[in-house]
Amino acid sequence: MDILSGPARVMLVSDLDHTMVDHHDPDNLSLLRFNALWEAHYRHNSMLVFSTGRSPTLYKKLRKEKPMLSPDITITSVGTEITYGQAMLSDDGWEHVLNKKWDRKIVTEEASALSYLKFQSPTEQRPHKVSFYVEKEHAQEAITTLSDKLKDRGLDVKIIYSGGIDLDILPQGAGKGQALAYLLKKFNSEGKPPASTLVCGDSGNDADLFSVPDVYGVMVSNAQEELLLWHAENAKNNPKVIHATERCASGIIQALGHFKLGPAISPRDISDYSQCKTESFTPGHAVVKFYCLYERWCRADTENQEMLLQEIKSTLSPDGAIVHPWGAEQFFCKALEALGKSYGYKQEKQFRVWIDRVSTAQIHSDTWLVKFHKWELSGEEQRGCIASAVLQSKGGASDSFMWLHLHQTWLDGIENTDGSGWIF
Repeated sequence: MDILSGPARVMLVSDLDHTMVDHHDPDNLSLLRFNALWEAHYRHNSMLVFSTGRSPTLYKKLRKEKPMLSPDITITSVGTEITYGQAMLSDDGWEHVLNKKWDRKIVTEEASALSYLKFQSPTEQRPHKVSFYVEKEHAQEAITTLSDKLKDRGLDVKIIYSGGIDLDILPQGAGKGQALAYLLKKFNSEGKPPASTLVCGDSGNDADLFSVPDVYGVMVSNAQEELLLWHAENAKNNPKVIHATERCASGIIQALGHFKLGPAISPRDISDYSQCKTESFTPGHAVVKFYCLYERWCRADTENQEMLLQEIKSTLSPDGAIVHPWGAEQFFCKALEALGKSYGYKQEKQFRVWIDRVSTAQIHSDTWLVKFHKWELSGEEQRGCIASAVLQSKGGASDSFMWLHLHQTWLDGIENTDGSGWIF
């Protein structure tokens, strides 16, 4: 499992749709800003948890549509399923908890008797979740009727209405907040409780997250009325819960700064890296910075073309080399020549680059091995590779690194092409 060996500095638990992911932002800028911040400053010692009402099927679909990071833990199906790492290994202990006083067959039978409840798609029907669509005017009646009938049949359930349309029936012990509480208890028992936990949401099914004791919380600026009403009735005077003035992932960044949990300036927001001074400039930060510069060059997104090229050049060893994903090896100096001739060549392609799963290992007193996934989006084409880089601090300085070597390999499922314009 891809979990930290020790306590997390920050455990960030975020809903996806309209919280981490802004579906009204076609350029995904707030999400990309968060990605760069997390990989540069948090990935190495913090934990990212996605908590979504989506089933695993729809969660995986969203990952193909949006430039999302890989979380350490995924909570899906409104808190009824907990999985770990890239392989999404299930937590059997959580499944055992949810089996108490739960019978999916009885739930389906009773709900089917209410004509105004419409089953959601088969992918959204899960072992510990039965999901329907219901119009707002029938929602309270459905909740009251089903609560009584299922109680009479010996079940202990929770009914959640969110988004003005979605009605989910779960075991009483389930929910986003309960899943988080279970994880925190588990980490405590293992002797590695996170130093701080930040929960992030926008809708009614996120309310349970804010009820977990001792967590910080942010309702993004676009939070729905149902969550704002819950906050007014239950947590209005709680200084640990704020209503951000920024939308979605930008609101999450705002909360990190507000609660002083760590850096809150994304590398994407820095215009002059020569003036960038930070106590946490790491090899991972250097990788994120480099690809921010690379994206700006390809998009012609700069006021000083020569200064940007010199900034990129200053980070590459004259004797270093790159192995491209298709197997060709090239010295950095030759790659720089190609880059210098291709300024703005992706300007019309809505080109974006993001880095995921950064990990570092110090292999010498001044040298690091950095592994990461690099993704490029050009128009509707998305390509990714696994990369390993050797970086060396310049003259022992901790705020500047030199790239000595870069090796890239296509990720599984990516067509093995000749690169067609891929430079770094």
